[in-house]
Amino acid sequence: MQSEFTKNYFELFGLPSAFRIDTARLESAYRRLQSQVHPDRFAAATDAEKRISMQWATRANEAYQTLKRPLSRARYLLALRGVDTQEETNTAMPADFLIAQMEWREAVSNARSKRDAAELGRLAGELRVSERMLLIDLEQHLDGDGNLPAAALEVRKLRFVEKLREEIADAHEVLEN
Repeated sequence: MQSEFTKNYFELFGLPSAFRIDTARLESAYRRLQSQVHPDRFAAATDAEKRISMQWATRANEAYQTLKRPLSRARYLLALRGVDTQEETNTAMPADFLIAQMEWREAVSNARSKRDAAELGRLAGELRVSERMLLIDLEQHLDGDGNLPAAALEVRKLRFVEKLREEIADAHEVLEN
């Protein structure tokens, strides 16, 4: 099993290294692996076996959490292919995307100050549509045309969208209190 520890997350679950994955298959493979390595199964084992079990369970959890979320799966795929998404250092975006971001942020700010939950809900819906379109483009770049720089740009765009979704969720929470 130790040689298994060097496998990437896709190999660990017997999945192809692709953005589009069968989530039911991922879930099934995760449960199967967890049933084999869960620390509870090693309660009577040696300390070394318990430690290895814990390492495996941790790795399985990390792999599952990474692959089940599209944005983290894309980051991981790009890293496997040697691409740094530069999310912290590269803020260059197409002008139309930046304008849309500024308009959304302003709309969220206005809805928050007016305590308009319906408008926040509408904005969240609009954002979900935009996110789905970005994910379609991301899948095309990762699984289709192999345009990795474009895929990295889509990841950066999705990170902006994720942050805005968090702002909307925070605004909703404030309204509920």
